[in-house]
Amino acid sequence: MTDSELLARADAVADRAYAPYSDFRVGCAVLTRTGDVIEGVNVENAAFPLGVCAERTAFARAVAEGHRPGDFVAAAITASPCGGCRQWLLEMRVERVVFRNESRVVTMSPQDLLPESFELHPA
Repeated sequence: MTDSELLARADAVADRAYAPYSDFRVGCAVLTRTGDVIEGVNVENAAFPLGVCAERTAFARAVAEGHRPGDFVAAAITASPCGGCRQWLLEMRVERVVFRNESRVVTMSPQDLLPESFELHPA
């Protein structure tokens, strides 16, 4: 699957986001090494900040389906990821991140998105 096709999947799933407060719908499509595409959307909550970002939804779903860090080739997102999601992208060891930033499409590594980052190593 190409990055453009993956971003198109993110665009399509964004319509299913639950964003009654901001009306800012975000979609994320994650490509696994086995060729599966796992989608997620942002879900807002009146008790801010209890909502979840599209990236977190996609990765939580992927983990629930048995995937682990390092299983991910690419993540395509309809908007520039927030700081917290940049940490998720790094920790899930995604190879590349494709996202829309205003009218342009950007491709970066998680390390470039989150410079000077840290990683905890489980005991």
